[in-house]
Amino acid sequence: MKRGIESAIVLGAGLSGRAAEALLQSEDVDVVVVDERTHDGDAVERLCRERLFELGVVSPGFSLQHPWLVALREAGVAYCSELELGWSRYAGRTVAVTGSNGKSSTVKWLADGLKKCGFEVGLGGNYGVPASTLARTHSRADWWVLEVSSFQLETVVDFTPEVGVLLNVRPNHLDRHGDMETYVRTKERIFGSKGNALKRAVLPWEWRDLYAATLDGVEDVAWVGTGIEADYRAQEGRVWCGERLVLDVRGSYFDAPHWMASSAVAVAAVMEAVGVGREAFEEAAQQFEGLAHRFERVECVNGVEFINDSKATNLAAMAAAVASCRGGVRLLAGGVLKESDLSFVKEILAEKVLRLYVFGNAASIMEREWGREMACASFGSMKDAFDEACCEALEGEVVLLSPGCASFDQFKSFEERGDRFKTLVSRWSEGR
Repeated sequence: MKRGIESAIVLGAGLSGRAAEALLQSEDVDVVVVDERTHDGDAVERLCRERLFELGVVSPGFSLQHPWLVALREAGVAYCSELELGWSRYAGRTVAVTGSNGKSSTVKWLADGLKKCGFEVGLGGNYGVPASTLARTHSRADWWVLEVSSFQLETVVDFTPEVGVLLNVRPNHLDRHGDMETYVRTKERIFGSKGNALKRAVLPWEWRDLYAATLDGVEDVAWVGTGIEADYRAQEGRVWCGERLVLDVRGSYFDAPHWMASSAVAVAAVMEAVGVGREAFEEAAQQFEGLAHRFERVECVNGVEFINDSKATNLAAMAAAVASCRGGVRLLAGGVLKESDLSFVKEILAEKVLRLYVFGNAASIMEREWGREMACASFGSMKDAFDEACCEALEGEVVLLSPGCASFDQFKSFEERGDRFKTLVSRWSEGR
């Protein structure tokens, strides 16, 4: 987005919106911020009649169909995501990572590895620090590592990182995007806009046919996965490029099937695109402790392991967590479903789950869809489900909170849900 504008309107007064406001004000732009908590539904249409805005900046919470975006389009106001606003003010190199699952851990690993190589790194985007804030605090960094959501990608225009990474594509946010085709096409925006050069694209081999045409202008494409046809292949804790060992993370946090098949192969491909050795990234992997609420090992009580995976807000993330458990699983799941098709996770659940404890809005749907395949019980709250699972769990088993749903029926956020689970574990441990 061009500099030198005089007026802008920002949709949303949350973290992203306020970051955009601060960045634009630092450039002496006259900024108006509108928010659904403080403005009525006609606010943007009315403001566009009263004032001439040169730019609209969109926070991730606003879909393309939101009346305020419709009003900007009808008024002829050019708009972009907050992510792109911040990125457009940065002259350095960017690695951008998107995907249905695993984005946060992957960008943290990448940033840690680059720092160990001696680079100054700005880490943000959907990961904590908005890009507009990085533009003010890390404008001279060697690299930006950005986590990018499909919500942010909806409204990018010229955003083109040096390296674009697509980790995976599984059904997610279909309540907003409408269908898988739209979701898939939104994700491809990570590979830049037409006419801008992308140095390297990294994406799964399984999506080759669907995305190949999108990558025509990309300088180099790295296909990753677990099959022999992939350029970067994960196998038993190591990543290979042909017969050449690229990365060895055996014994680390990422030495698990779902991490190897997505994050490890992607990090290996990025590492070689940057042109650095593997030692720093292997060390970063060994030191990686995992992020809160993302397959977080809470405690082992009488031989029963408790794992908090509250960040699993879609079914694909839930399935990956179940697959990563080494013992029999007593699974706590439920909340607000984002998807209507529950069948694609049935096989892994039937294989690994000893009993399913469902709660919240999705409980009846989950019980109906999966109850014939495995033992299943329905509860009104997560606490009730937890208590029952604890009473039945035996040594060597896992009590896993991996809801597969958004949290907003009973909790303010997945963080609050995960913290509640950890409190329940602590109380159970004390009682034992």
